[in-house]
This record gives sequence, C-alpha cells and structure tokens, in this order.
Amino acid sequence: MRLTSFTDYGLRMLMRMASAPERGFSTSELAYEFGLSRHHLAKIVQRLSGAGIVVTRRGGGGGAMLARGADEISLGQIVRVLEKGQALVECFAADGGACSISGRCKLKSRLRSAEAAFLADLDRTSLSEVALAPMADLEGAA
Repeated sequence: MRLTSFTDYGLRMLMRMASAPERGFSTSELAYEFGLSRHHLAKIVQRLSGAGIVVTRRGGGGGAMLARGADEISLGQIVRVLEKGQALVECFAADGGACSISGRCKLKSRLRSAEAAFLADLDRTSLSEVALAPMADLEGAA
C-alpha cells in the first residue's frame, strides 16, 4: 500500500497539532516547520476541515486546530478522508478504469480485502498514539 504525499503531509500536520491541541497552527508555520508548500497544506486543512477533523479560525490567535480530542480521531478515518478519490488500483476507480481482464480477474477481491485490512488496522490506532512530542520536550532532550 502506498499513500499519496497529500495524506503523508496531512498525517504529519495532524501529529504536530496533536502535540499542542490547545493552540491554533497557521499553514505558514506548519509549512515552514515541515519544509512544505503552504498552498499544499492549505488544501489539506480544507479537506480535513470539511470532514470535521480540524477547525479553523481567522485572526490573531487563529489557525487550524483539532476539532476534537486526538484520542477520538483514528488514523483510518484520516487516511479515508485524505485518500478519498484515490483508487488503490485502476479498476477500483468510480468508472471501473480501463481494465482488459475485468470479469475474469481474481486479484480484485484480494486487493479489496487487503485494503480493508490495512484501514481496519489503522482504525485501531488513534492520533494521540502517534502525536509528536511537544517541541519544548524535544528542545529539552537535546
């Protein structure tokens, strides 16, 4: 299984947010911290906001923050939201893709089963379990 960079960045961002759930993070701050495009992170925040995983506030003290406790958000839920529309293989696409062996393929059911098992495993882990150590803790350890 391979996740898109969109999902990879989204997971990193949420892990950081979970390390300081009481504060809002600007996309500029997170982009700088992770060496990523602010524009790309803004799209991720928008998708997560639409799914009710993060909330955003404008103005001073604003930014993006978790909509609920990190222990209430599963990694499976996050991956489903961020990978929405990304078929594991072409024949899983909404239009069925352009598979020349459709109807005779015995692989499709195994891949569906593997994908379900992958997500079920991620459902057993909460965001709080993979949250980054707070920055102050990291600086003190150096």
